[in-house]
Amino acid sequence: MNDDNAGLPANASSNPGWERATLEKLVFATLKEQQAARRWKMFMRLVWLAIFGVIAWFIYSANSVSTSISTPHTAVIEIRGEIASGAEASAANVVSSLVSAFEDQGAQALVLLIDSPGGSPVQAGIINDEITRLKALHNKKVYAVVEETCASAAYYIAAAADEIYVDKASLVGSIGVLMDGFGFTGLMEKLGIERRLMTAGENKALLDPFSPQDEEQRAYIQTMLGEIHTQFITVVKQGRGDRLKETPETFSGLVWSGQQAVAMGLADGLGSLDFVAREIVKAKDIVDYTQRENLGLRLAKRFGASVGEGAFLAARAAGVQLK
Repeated sequence: MNDDNAGLPANASSNPGWERATLEKLVFATLKEQQAARRWKMFMRLVWLAIFGVIAWFIYSANSVSTSISTPHTAVIEIRGEIASGAEASAANVVSSLVSAFEDQGAQALVLLIDSPGGSPVQAGIINDEITRLKALHNKKVYAVVEETCASAAYYIAAAADEIYVDKASLVGSIGVLMDGFGFTGLMEKLGIERRLMTAGENKALLDPFSPQDEEQRAYIQTMLGEIHTQFITVVKQGRGDRLKETPETFSGLVWSGQQAVAMGLADGLGSLDFVAREIVKAKDIVDYTQRENLGLRLAKRFGASVGEGAFLAARAAGVQLK
């Protein structure tokens, strides 16, 4: 004889609602587990936020240079990569670094450590002007030390230095100006594409890549480039003075090896950062004043959304209202 109630609770037959009660207990237990898991997840996100904050603080402290440094040293500012607005080697960053270095009484001289293929003549011009102003204001020497490359706008900046030192294999010069682009008119004709361009102003479509090149507009741009090139040449001549051994190729846009640059008067000698600090400045201790983007801030940008969401949910779970 089979017992249909075998394995059931003893009071199952007398309590027909036991299934519902058991199900409710299971649901509530599951909900509690889920709430605990969410709270733990929020807690871990807050922990990571705190860790990133500590990292950012340490990096900021390491990169910050106090103006109270009084022991004699050589100040260095790195100029690396493209010289452009928004880049690490932007005028805003470099000028801020320059001011800090010049104002520090312990800085015996300033070294620009350069490794850049160039960039914006506007940004380079701002930096060059500020170096000239600060040198006169604080009566401190500025030296440029070239690692791999000091070309175009980078050399525009280096020309403001009192002396330029290079490696024999460094690439130096490229004293010229360019503006490049593409023209697609032939391809559009082959593909049967019609350009429909409407402008107010006869030169508003200047250098439009989808329209035939206009000779008058091309001549206008060439004149403008020539003017900027003349400004570049003037800065180099003022900075190098009688040391410059000018030839027809000097301002042609060619790039030279460090050894050639010394022979042409574009540089003063061969030497590294340590050499200049030790032998020229006579202050072998080096302090880096380069203003860089904070690593902690970059991490915050990357993880800020998820961490912020975690903090909000954790606060909500704790009964805190954010308004």
